[in-house]
Amino acid sequence: MTTAPRIGITTSITTDGSSPERAFVNSTYIRAVQQAGGLPILLPPQLEPWARQALHEMIDGLLLTGGGDVDPAQFHETPHEKTSDVSRERDGLELDLARRAVDRAVPLLAICRGLQVLNVALGGSVVQDIPTETSSTVDHSQKARQKTARDEPVHPVKVADGTRLAAILGGPEVEVNSFHHQALKRLGRGLKPVAWAPDDTVEGVEMPQARALVVGVQWHPEELVDRDPAARSLFRALVEAAAAARR
Repeated sequence: MTTAPRIGITTSITTDGSSPERAFVNSTYIRAVQQAGGLPILLPPQLEPWARQALHEMIDGLLLTGGGDVDPAQFHETPHEKTSDVSRERDGLELDLARRAVDRAVPLLAICRGLQVLNVALGGSVVQDIPTETSSTVDHSQKARQKTARDEPVHPVKVADGTRLAAILGGPEVEVNSFHHQALKRLGRGLKPVAWAPDDTVEGVEMPQARALVVGVQWHPEELVDRDPAARSLFRALVEAAAAARR
């Protein structure tokens, strides 16, 4: 039996209209975890409470993945006209998993939607649509214009010196891809902003008082691991923290 740390990876829900409901996740997350030495364990939104509990007790680390928007009701707002792909079932699972991970010191890496889930789970809120709610001119949603590949960086991110994220990434600035139209607004309890886009959008957080690794980024490092050592380092940090937590 493998001794690789078991990394729970959250998944999305989809149906194409003619097939049954499906749980899925982009394979880049799975490959990134494996390349870092972790054993991927997929966590579908359709889990019953007993299965959710059992899987949470099984995993050594948690990866909150990207996807659709968090239901604004979770942070006491009404939906913006641009809010889309909401899944209350997925929200319910992931908000619970995020809180359990923080409470039980399970190492956690949150990516894009996952960063927003982590923030909302801890009492924070979300800018529901950057283009219409802010004056930003930064390209935060390269997918919307289909002008670049998913592994093509489109803007820089500055990282605060002396932070855990800076240590993981290996420097004070990284070039990132970007596939989001939402952003963090009010920060959740215990979260510290440690990375920013040129328009001051929060691109990275950590939780200094947490008993285990808690890091979130707004970009998609899983798409960059083949070309970017900093992206690989994020997944390696998660897997190494998960391995340490088992001991």
